[in-house]
Amino acid sequence: MQFYPDAIEELMLFLKQLPGVGKRGAERMVLAMLEWDKSDISALASAVQTVAETVTPCPECGNCAENHALCPICADLRRDNSTICVVENVPQLIAVERGGSYRGKYLVLGGKLSPLDGENGENLNIGLLLKQAAKPEVKEIILALSSDVEGRATTAYLTELLKDCPAHLSRPAQGLPAGANLSFADGATVAAAFSGRVKI
Repeated sequence: MQFYPDAIEELMLFLKQLPGVGKRGAERMVLAMLEWDKSDISALASAVQTVAETVTPCPECGNCAENHALCPICADLRRDNSTICVVENVPQLIAVERGGSYRGKYLVLGGKLSPLDGENGENLNIGLLLKQAAKPEVKEIILALSSDVEGRATTAYLTELLKDCPAHLSRPAQGLPAGANLSFADGATVAAAFSGRVKI
């Protein structure tokens, strides 16, 4: 049984496609919007339209940019051009940036290899990665991909592609997070921590 007019149901369907938004969440959002001034709803619609029309991939790294211009990171002359950090998507780039310790450039792949989902690499920014990796100033490429099966497969694939690249390849250390209690860690995390151990 349909409780709401078609317009509300349609908007709820769109909102449910957002990460972390279920049927109840979408319903609450739409009902809250109905209490807004019409001008606020128009402003929201305009903001969504502006994003669709103006946000484009950065031509240097694939990050979010405006109107085919460089993203703020690639446009920042203070960044270290000798290092490229390869990530799967923009949220991962933001996570690295929030860490505050990395000052190099990025390459957003746009996903990872996943044959079961039909992703065999054709839609990834691999050509852009190879172009950036060939620059003489690039000394290190950090493959900061997920540690799941697809992420490891993508890392192995990129390692093979970049084997003749003059820059050396690395990946972030994996294992126990800062401040973690060893007794609460799962086996895979402990194994990664021990395989990536360093001298003290």
